[in-house]
Amino acid sequence: MFTGIITDIGRVLGVEQRGDLTARIATGYDIAGIDLGASIACDGVCLTVVTTGPEEGGWFAVQISAETVSKTNLGTWEAGKQVNLERALKVGDELGGHIVSGHIDGTAHVISLAEEGDSTRITFRAPEALAGFIAPKGSIALNGTSLTVNEVTGAEFGVNLIPHTKSATTWGAVAEGDLVNLEIDTLARYVARLRAWEAA
Repeated sequence: MFTGIITDIGRVLGVEQRGDLTARIATGYDIAGIDLGASIACDGVCLTVVTTGPEEGGWFAVQISAETVSKTNLGTWEAGKQVNLERALKVGDELGGHIVSGHIDGTAHVISLAEEGDSTRITFRAPEALAGFIAPKGSIALNGTSLTVNEVTGAEFGVNLIPHTKSATTWGAVAEGDLVNLEIDTLARYVARLRAWEAA
């Protein structure tokens, strides 16, 4: 379980296809404090640490299944790519964002960016199947970052990024056409399931 508050920007050191996809990610986290089997959200995807190393300032490796690759942008990862990182939530931690599972529902495309004062307004296009779960002023996780939805028009929705978010995450380098990992709000998912059950 995560909160969508990014605590480190990692860098992909390498990606290798060995059965599942394996990625090594450099991090500022204390490697001694990362247990094998620990969960770390990488660009919003909950991944399991399979090994660590002290070289290059410290890194951890994760395995990525074909199912995860099919639902996310992780298949495009290559050496040098920066990724948002968040350690799993611990009992007693501050819940500064919203409840994020790290289970990606799909991907969204960046279709436009506009500067508004010091902030950046970004418009995304979500898959049609997920558009109904996105609501104005609701929460959404994009590349692991907890964000508030400004407006929704069909399958398009917008968010605003303040300067702190741009500097503390990979969002400072966002560009039109980028493909980002999208996780809808858990509450929206269960409300939709309940309505479907009642209508059946």
